[in-house]
Amino acid sequence: MTDNDFGAGLGPLEKHGIAALIAGDIPRGSFVNLGIGQPTLVADHLPADAGVVLHTENGMLNMGPAAHGDAIDPDLTNAGKIPVTELPGAAYFHHADSFAMMRGGHLDICVLGAFQVSRAGDLANWHTGEPDAIPAVGGAMDLAIGARKVFVMMTLFTRTGAPKLVPRCTYPLTGLGCVDRVYTDLAVFDITPQGLTVRETFGATVDELAGRLDLPLIPSARA
Repeated sequence: MTDNDFGAGLGPLEKHGIAALIAGDIPRGSFVNLGIGQPTLVADHLPADAGVVLHTENGMLNMGPAAHGDAIDPDLTNAGKIPVTELPGAAYFHHADSFAMMRGGHLDICVLGAFQVSRAGDLANWHTGEPDAIPAVGGAMDLAIGARKVFVMMTLFTRTGAPKLVPRCTYPLTGLGCVDRVYTDLAVFDITPQGLTVRETFGATVDELAGRLDLPLIPSARA
């Protein structure tokens, strides 16, 4: 299945389209952690010959795609409690060892969800600050500072139309200046010292996005 099967270039991407896009950008042979929620979908779009080794913080290396039907093993889940498969050579280890891998700089990429990302690459993804919200930091802080690169997967706007890519995060921070790239339903952004560079867009122009975000955007040759 290709990106075009999910509407790439034709309009806003849905979640599987974003996941497929991220999977295609992960270099061969990378060690990768997929955060809970939508980032776990990336596992379903990695080619079998990609050589990408997936790590999950609850203690598994070489995790496979999500399990379905008879393939479900209730003892085999990712950090989001979703049943998963194992690939040849899969290994299991203590939770503390898993976090040591994360904190020790052994992951090439982590893919995380977010409530907000600032133009400087600050990440807020564990708490909205609302009185009735349930904080859920998990291993996000360890991943945000431990992985060599941090990709964020999110919609560009909330259900009420508020931007999630912002000049400055207003929610409690997960990490400072840690995000390298943001994948959304409307565009992909690189966070650089020069500013926010738009790699490509889906159903919107760079000028339209800049107006809605109220942020200066730098178009790339691809956008």
